[in-house]
Amino acid sequence: MKAKILVVEDDLNIQELICEFLKSQEYEVDSANDGIEALSKFNSNEYDMIILDLMLPNLDGHSTCKMIRNKSDVPIIILTALNDEDNQLKAFEFQVDDYITKPFSFNILVKRVEAVLRRHNKGEENSITYEGLKINCDEYKAYEDGEEIQLTTREFEILNLLISNIHKVLTREMLLDKVWGYDYYGETRIVDSHIKNIRKKLKKSYIQTVKGVGYRLELKDEKE
Repeated sequence: MKAKILVVEDDLNIQELICEFLKSQEYEVDSANDGIEALSKFNSNEYDMIILDLMLPNLDGHSTCKMIRNKSDVPIIILTALNDEDNQLKAFEFQVDDYITKPFSFNILVKRVEAVLRRHNKGEENSITYEGLKINCDEYKAYEDGEEIQLTTREFEILNLLISNIHKVLTREMLLDKVWGYDYYGETRIVDSHIKNIRKKLKKSYIQTVKGVGYRLELKDEKE
């Protein structure tokens, strides 16, 4: 039996979409429209996870989170439109397990839910590291020297392939097949464009060009 999740969201349209999507993944789902209702349901039921908005009527998400944390270490994922650093830091001070900003991908949300539940239940993390670069395969997150790198899904998948094949040359065609799929008939230049964007987001020169062939992950002291 899959986990029971409480979704706390005052936008009823978003709440319904989240609940229906989680149910389609066989989770048992309950919902609350504000912080007070969330606390009432939390005190009356046992949940394996709480997905919590911050901008809530009657009792805001930060206060709701703090009150839950005073009683339980249940996994909490913040799902909010507030993407500023102060709100994120405040949330992590209350020991939330993840922080997702809107708009968001439902597929990525499910991956984050799976990752948080897995860590909570097993204390394990599915990740790959190389010279200060870390890829968390469960959460679809990348870090350089402990600082998160803001990557798109395609960029993450490219970097994940490269770090999974350290020092090996991956051709543009291979990256297209793995990331975009065999039914993609566009120019291989789209790979070059994504590599360029990834390089801009990295402090160190991890991605090397093999002229006329493709790319490999191999750290150099300076950027090209």
